[in-house]
Amino acid sequence: MVQKAKILLVDDRPENLLALEAILSALDQTLVRASSGEEALKALLTDDFAVILLDVQMPGMDGFETAAHIKRRERTRDIPIIFLTAINHGPHHTFRGYAAGAVDYISKPFDPWVLRAKVSVFVELYMKNCQLREQAALLRLQLDGGAGAQSGTGNAARESVGLLAELSARLAAVEEQAEALSKQLDDESADAAAVATAAHLERKLTGLRRALDALEPGTGGPSALPSQG
Repeated sequence: MVQKAKILLVDDRPENLLALEAILSALDQTLVRASSGEEALKALLTDDFAVILLDVQMPGMDGFETAAHIKRRERTRDIPIIFLTAINHGPHHTFRGYAAGAVDYISKPFDPWVLRAKVSVFVELYMKNCQLREQAALLRLQLDGGAGAQSGTGNAARESVGLLAELSARLAAVEEQAEALSKQLDDESADAAAVATAAHLERKLTGLRRALDALEPGTGGPSALPSQG
Protein backbone atom coordinates (compact mmCIF):
# COMPACT_ATOMS: atom_id res chain seq x y z
CA MET A 1 0.00 0.00 0.00
CA VAL A 2 1.38 3.38 -1.02
CA GLN A 3 1.91 5.72 1.91
CA LYS A 4 0.15 9.06 1.61
CA ALA A 5 2.15 12.26 1.92
CA LYS A 6 1.34 14.71 4.71
CA ILE A 7 0.68 18.37 3.93
CA LEU A 8 0.80 20.88 6.79
CA LEU A 9 -1.73 23.74 6.63
CA VAL A 10 -0.96 26.64 8.98
CA ASP A 11 -3.49 29.45 9.44
CA ASP A 12 -5.08 31.06 12.50
CA ARG A 13 -8.48 31.37 10.80
CA PRO A 14 -10.58 28.15 10.70
CA GLU A 15 -12.41 29.26 7.55
CA ASN A 16 -9.09 29.58 5.70
CA LEU A 17 -8.05 26.09 6.79
CA LEU A 18 -11.39 24.76 5.61
CA ALA A 19 -10.93 26.43 2.22
CA LEU A 20 -7.43 24.96 1.84
CA GLU A 21 -8.72 21.51 2.69
CA ALA A 22 -11.45 21.85 0.05
CA ILE A 23 -8.89 22.86 -2.59
CA LEU A 24 -6.33 20.17 -1.76
CA SER A 25 -8.67 17.27 -1.00
CA ALA A 26 -8.50 16.23 -4.68
CA LEU A 27 -4.82 15.33 -4.21
CA ASP A 28 -5.91 12.49 -1.88
CA GLN A 29 -3.11 13.10 0.63
CA THR A 30 -3.16 13.55 4.41
CA LEU A 31 -3.95 17.16 5.36
CA VAL A 32 -2.83 18.27 8.83
CA ARG A 33 -4.15 21.48 10.42
CA ALA A 34 -2.23 23.91 12.63
CA SER A 35 -3.84 27.13 13.90
CA SER A 36 -0.60 28.83 14.99
CA GLY A 37 3.13 28.81 14.43
CA GLU A 38 3.66 27.07 17.75
CA GLU A 39 1.20 24.32 16.82
CA ALA A 40 2.92 23.89 13.46
CA LEU A 41 6.35 23.48 15.07
CA LYS A 42 4.90 20.90 17.47
CA ALA A 43 3.48 18.88 14.55
CA LEU A 44 6.85 19.01 12.80
CA LEU A 45 8.54 17.36 15.79
CA THR A 46 6.86 14.02 15.18
CA ASP A 47 5.70 13.86 11.54
CA ASP A 48 7.35 14.20 8.12
CA PHE A 49 5.68 16.55 5.64
CA ALA A 50 5.93 16.90 1.88
CA VAL A 51 5.14 20.63 1.90
CA ILE A 52 3.96 23.37 4.28
CA LEU A 53 1.35 26.02 3.42
CA LEU A 54 2.03 28.83 5.84
CA ASP A 55 -0.05 31.95 6.44
CA VAL A 56 2.07 35.07 6.90
CA GLN A 57 -0.32 37.18 9.00
CA MET A 58 -0.85 35.34 12.31
CA PRO A 59 -1.05 36.72 15.85
CA GLY A 60 1.90 35.94 18.08
CA MET A 61 4.42 33.99 16.01
CA ASP A 62 3.85 35.08 12.41
CA GLY A 63 4.71 33.12 9.27
CA PHE A 64 8.19 34.60 8.87
CA GLU A 65 9.19 33.68 12.43
CA THR A 66 7.67 30.22 12.09
CA ALA A 67 9.60 29.63 8.87
CA ALA A 68 12.83 30.75 10.53
CA HIS A 69 12.35 28.11 13.25
CA ILE A 70 11.58 25.45 10.65
CA LYS A 71 14.73 26.24 8.65
CA ARG A 72 16.92 26.14 11.77
CA ARG A 73 15.95 22.55 12.55
CA GLU A 74 17.95 19.88 10.76
CA ARG A 75 14.90 17.59 10.57
CA THR A 76 12.69 20.17 8.84
CA ARG A 77 15.00 22.59 7.03
CA ASP A 78 14.47 20.98 3.62
CA ILE A 79 10.65 20.91 3.71
CA PRO A 80 9.27 23.27 1.01
CA ILE A 81 7.28 26.22 2.39
CA ILE A 82 4.62 28.06 0.40
CA PHE A 83 3.69 31.38 2.02
CA LEU A 84 0.09 32.55 1.78
CA THR A 85 -0.82 36.16 2.51
CA ALA A 86 -3.96 38.29 2.24
CA ILE A 87 -1.94 41.48 1.95
CA ASN A 88 0.43 42.45 -0.85
CA HIS A 89 3.05 44.77 0.61
CA GLY A 90 5.14 44.92 -2.55
CA PRO A 91 8.52 43.49 -3.57
CA HIS A 92 10.17 44.04 -0.18
CA HIS A 93 7.54 41.93 1.59
CA THR A 94 7.85 39.20 -1.04
CA PHE A 95 11.64 39.23 -0.78
CA ARG A 96 11.34 38.78 2.99
CA GLY A 97 9.29 35.65 2.34
CA TYR A 98 11.91 34.15 0.05
CA ALA A 99 14.68 35.18 2.45
CA ALA A 100 12.86 33.26 5.20
CA GLY A 101 13.14 30.12 3.11
CA ALA A 102 9.91 30.01 1.10
CA VAL A 103 9.85 28.27 -2.27
CA ASP A 104 6.79 30.27 -3.30
CA TYR A 105 4.79 33.28 -2.16
CA ILE A 106 1.10 33.49 -3.08
CA SER A 107 -1.26 36.38 -2.40
CA LYS A 108 -4.90 35.76 -1.51
CA PRO A 109 -7.31 35.36 -3.13
CA PHE A 110 -5.37 32.75 -5.08
CA ASP A 111 -6.37 30.55 -7.98
CA PRO A 112 -7.35 27.15 -6.48
CA TRP A 113 -6.12 25.26 -9.55
CA VAL A 114 -2.71 26.97 -9.47
CA LEU A 115 -2.27 26.31 -5.75
CA ARG A 116 -3.26 22.67 -6.14
CA ALA A 117 -0.85 22.25 -9.08
CA LYS A 118 2.06 23.78 -7.15
CA VAL A 119 1.43 21.59 -4.10
CA SER A 120 1.12 18.47 -6.25
CA VAL A 121 4.62 19.03 -7.66
CA PHE A 122 6.17 19.01 -4.19
CA VAL A 123 4.09 15.98 -3.17
CA GLU A 124 5.41 14.08 -6.21
CA LEU A 125 9.00 15.07 -5.40
CA TYR A 126 8.50 13.91 -1.80
CA MET A 127 7.13 10.56 -2.99
CA LYS A 128 10.09 10.05 -5.32
CA ASN A 129 12.51 10.78 -2.49
CA CYS A 130 10.73 8.25 -0.28
CA GLN A 131 11.04 5.65 -3.03
CA LEU A 132 14.70 6.49 -3.44
CA ARG A 133 15.34 5.97 0.28
CA GLU A 134 13.59 2.59 0.01
CA GLN A 135 15.84 1.56 -2.87
CA ALA A 136 18.90 2.68 -0.89
CA ALA A 137 17.81 0.57 2.09
CA LEU A 138 17.48 -2.50 -0.14
CA LEU A 139 20.86 -1.77 -1.66
CA ARG A 140 22.42 -1.63 1.82
CA LEU A 141 20.93 -5.06 2.51
CA GLN A 142 22.59 -6.36 -0.63
CA LEU A 143 25.95 -4.81 0.25
CA ASP A 144 25.83 -6.02 3.88
CA GLY A 145 25.13 -9.58 2.79
CA GLY A 146 27.46 -9.56 -0.20
CA ALA A 147 30.60 -10.92 1.45
CA GLY A 148 28.77 -13.83 3.03
CA ALA A 149 26.99 -14.61 -0.21
CA GLN A 150 30.30 -15.07 -2.04
CA SER A 151 31.18 -18.07 0.14
CA GLY A 152 27.61 -19.25 0.64
CA THR A 153 25.57 -21.97 -0.94
CA GLY A 154 23.85 -21.97 -4.31
CA ASN A 155 20.61 -20.87 -2.62
CA ALA A 156 22.35 -17.82 -1.13
CA ALA A 157 23.76 -16.95 -4.55
CA ARG A 158 20.35 -17.20 -6.20
CA GLU A 159 18.78 -15.07 -3.46
CA SER A 160 21.49 -12.45 -3.95
CA VAL A 161 20.91 -12.30 -7.71
CA GLY A 162 17.15 -12.21 -7.17
CA LEU A 163 17.39 -9.29 -4.76
CA LEU A 164 19.63 -7.43 -7.18
CA ALA A 165 17.13 -7.98 -10.00
CA GLU A 166 14.30 -6.69 -7.81
CA LEU A 167 16.35 -3.63 -6.88
CA SER A 168 17.11 -2.90 -10.52
CA ALA A 169 13.46 -3.24 -11.58
CA ARG A 170 12.17 -1.02 -8.79
CA LEU A 171 14.83 1.58 -9.45
CA ALA A 172 13.93 1.58 -13.15
CA ALA A 173 10.33 2.40 -12.25
CA VAL A 174 11.44 5.33 -10.08
CA GLU A 175 13.79 6.55 -12.83
CA GLU A 176 10.93 6.52 -15.33
CA GLN A 177 8.67 8.48 -12.98
CA ALA A 178 11.41 11.00 -12.19
CA GLU A 179 12.04 11.57 -15.90
CA ALA A 180 8.33 12.15 -16.51
CA LEU A 181 8.20 14.59 -13.59
CA SER A 182 11.18 16.55 -14.94
CA LYS A 183 9.47 16.86 -18.32
CA GLN A 184 6.30 18.03 -16.59
CA LEU A 185 8.24 20.71 -14.71
CA ASP A 186 9.81 21.92 -17.95
CA ASP A 187 6.44 22.05 -19.68
CA GLU A 188 4.81 24.02 -16.87
CA SER A 189 7.70 26.45 -16.38
CA ALA A 190 7.71 25.50 -12.72
CA ASP A 191 9.42 27.34 -9.88
CA ALA A 192 13.20 27.23 -9.89
CA ALA A 193 13.18 25.54 -6.47
CA ALA A 194 11.03 22.67 -7.75
CA VAL A 195 13.23 22.22 -10.82
CA ALA A 196 16.37 22.22 -8.66
CA THR A 197 14.87 19.64 -6.30
CA ALA A 198 13.95 17.41 -9.25
CA ALA A 199 17.48 17.70 -10.64
CA HIS A 200 18.91 16.76 -7.23
CA LEU A 201 16.66 13.70 -7.16
CA GLU A 202 17.84 12.66 -10.64
CA ARG A 203 21.48 12.95 -9.54
CA LYS A 204 20.76 10.67 -6.59
CA LEU A 205 19.06 8.18 -8.87
CA THR A 206 22.06 8.23 -11.22
CA GLY A 207 24.41 7.49 -8.33
CA LEU A 208 22.26 4.63 -7.13
CA ARG A 209 22.08 3.18 -10.65
CA ARG A 210 25.89 3.23 -10.89
CA ALA A 211 26.14 1.41 -7.57
CA LEU A 212 23.69 -1.24 -8.76
CA ASP A 213 25.52 -1.65 -12.07
CA ALA A 214 28.73 -2.25 -10.14
CA LEU A 215 27.04 -5.17 -8.39
CA GLU A 216 25.98 -6.88 -11.63
CA PRO A 217 27.55 -10.29 -12.32
CA GLY A 218 30.84 -10.03 -14.18
CA THR A 219 31.77 -6.62 -12.75
CA GLY A 220 33.66 -7.93 -9.75
CA GLY A 221 31.06 -6.68 -7.26
CA PRO A 222 29.42 -8.68 -4.47
CA SER A 223 26.96 -10.29 -6.90
CA ALA A 224 29.72 -11.65 -9.18
CA LEU A 225 29.29 -15.08 -7.65
CA PRO A 226 30.85 -18.32 -8.88
CA SER A 227 28.57 -20.50 -10.98
CA GLN A 228 27.34 -23.72 -9.48
CA GLY A 229 28.67 -26.79 -11.26
